[in-house]
Amino acid sequence: MTGNPCWQAIPTKLSEAQFEQFVLPHLSRGRRGPPPTLPLRTIFNYILKILYMGCQWKMLPIESNDKGLPEIHPTRIYRMMRRWQTDGSIERVFAGSVNRLHDDSCLIWPSSTATARQRRRKRAAITSASAATRG
Repeated sequence: MTGNPCWQAIPTKLSEAQFEQFVLPHLSRGRRGPPPTLPLRTIFNYILKILYMGCQWKMLPIESNDKGLPEIHPTRIYRMMRRWQTDGSIERVFAGSVNRLHDDSCLIWPSSTATARQRRRKRAAITSASAATRG
């Protein structure tokens, strides 16, 4: 689909600028304990990847660090996602993204007359198809 830059595939990896603009203001950060060893952007990108792939957590392809070990355990990513879900961070990210898309005029809402017209056409097509199979 060329032409309109608003129509793109589901993102599975955000750049630093995109993450800081759209996601970071809405995420909660821990107040106690040591800071995460990976940046929040990397953890969020892993969450996007698992949501896109739909695989099990242990099957998530995790990159290796300089020692050849996985840079993070899938359980840590899962815990961060659950924390952000329970405190409402994920909902705030979604609402903020939708608001931003609306402000940039990238959301197209169908008019009620168009959807009613489409329903009537679909109903008529189903009716005519079922009548053809009965006769």
